[in-house]
Amino acid sequence: MEERLMQVEMKISFMEDTVATLNALVAEQRKELDTLKAIIERLEARLAAGEESMGDLPNRKPPHY
Repeated sequence: MEERLMQVEMKISFMEDTVATLNALVAEQRKELDTLKAIIERLEARLAAGEESMGDLPNRKPPHY
């Protein structure tokens, strides 16, 4: 009985460590996702601003033609 209890305690300890490790990984990935979302939003804003300013340019061939 004592040995079974020790095995259960060891398994619980291992599972708690695994949960803590996974939790840290999820938190790290959340930060990375937030960073990537911010980058995408800035790029979308720059693209939209570029498209707006390109609408005023005449459609002509570049000077090297």
